[in-house]
Amino acid sequence: MDIKVDARGKPCPQPVVMTKKSLDSIQNGRVVVLVDNEIARENVVKLAKSLGLVCEAKQKGQDYEIAIVKSSQEQLKDTDDAQILCDAKPKGEYVVLISGDTFGEGSEELGRLLLKSYIYTLTDATILPSAIIFVNRGVFVTTNGSDSIDALKKLEASGVEVLSCGTCLDYYDLKDKLAVGKVTNMYEIAERTSLSNTVTI
Repeated sequence: MDIKVDARGKPCPQPVVMTKKSLDSIQNGRVVVLVDNEIARENVVKLAKSLGLVCEAKQKGQDYEIAIVKSSQEQLKDTDDAQILCDAKPKGEYVVLISGDTFGEGSEELGRLLLKSYIYTLTDATILPSAIIFVNRGVFVTTNGSDSIDALKKLEASGVEVLSCGTCLDYYDLKDKLAVGKVTNMYEIAERTSLSNTVTI
């Protein structure tokens, strides 16, 4: 059984996420992935190797084709390894605090792309945060016009609280444009960040 994954034009980490989902959907067969850049090719090959799967990558014109072979025995090995990895991860609650509409310093365009990618990647995290809190310019990510609304709604549907600072929404005149989650206040933000491990973006 062959499954074809066309990940051309998809930003990181989508080629890896798409490949992993296809591999998880079969016990025996091949997943053939098409990507259009070397970084995506390397990331997909790295995923296959990390799962102990045989893969072959070759260039086809300007694109790359990666064929990954999976058997039922490898599926069992993958499941066991995944359980070990999960057991090794911390079990404590954590929250993500996002204080801007970009990730890191430097290019704003790159920063917005990285933040969008980070939020999208969270939807496939093994351990989800209990909440994502948006403050200051971070509230632009939860309001109309944001590219991350669908990913945030998916996280919310999975039980992650999406919280936007009310004072910040008022300051930027965005309160009526909130597209996902609910409004919070500084008292709740202080409580949540003091009682949980906090990842600050």
